[in-house]
Amino acid sequence: MRSVAVAAFLGLAMATGAFAQEEFELEPANNNVTNVVSLQRGAKYFVNYCLGCHSAKYVRYNRLAQDLQLSERQVIDNLMFTGERPFDTMAIAMRPEDSARWFNRTPPDLSLIARSRGTDYVYTFLRSFYAAPGKPTGADNMVLPGTAMPHVLWQLQGIQRPVFAAAGDAERSGVQAFERFELIRQGELGAEEFDSVVRDIVNFLDYIGEPIKRERQQLGIRVIAFLLVFLLIAYMLKKEIWKDVK
Repeated sequence: MRSVAVAAFLGLAMATGAFAQEEFELEPANNNVTNVVSLQRGAKYFVNYCLGCHSAKYVRYNRLAQDLQLSERQVIDNLMFTGERPFDTMAIAMRPEDSARWFNRTPPDLSLIARSRGTDYVYTFLRSFYAAPGKPTGADNMVLPGTAMPHVLWQLQGIQRPVFAAAGDAERSGVQAFERFELIRQGELGAEEFDSVVRDIVNFLDYIGEPIKRERQQLGIRVIAFLLVFLLIAYMLKKEIWKDVK
């Protein structure tokens, strides 16, 4: 599995000038960073499928342990394959010069990919690979055509092909209208199960992009609640002070 992960998320490196994905309708990720169990699963999938060549250099393992409610021993045994100490960041062993030679570019760090691209983009991207025998990797992507990333989740999702709208207006305009994906080889997971796996990965990427987000949201709720109570007290005080004024 780790050998397959060497090129994980490489297609996201082709960000410059690649706005073709805006022509493809993005599916809502509907992820929830307050779901700690989902974040734990997402961390596992990220380590297994992405950390082979993509770092998350702004995240430390001991911070993961704290936020994901894991013990230090659990993190060391299950998530730490690139670091030696709990306070190490999620770095990778692959050197930039080697990755540039192997892939013609250095795979990007994924710490902020969910914030820069959006969770819907990453979610749809990971679900939109299809068989392309003419490509070196044997796969292409509807969200980012020409991506250099192989479909590293194919064993889970299976292999699919795009189905385009029937000939007619599309044929006259010279543009094929995407209609749906059709599964041509069954994967280990059903469609809903695979979507759940991708959502967990996206959830984890969303979390590492802003680890303080959950605390900030909870603090915001408490502040709003305080202001509402204060507003009620201020309104009652105003009524008491001005009750004799006609």
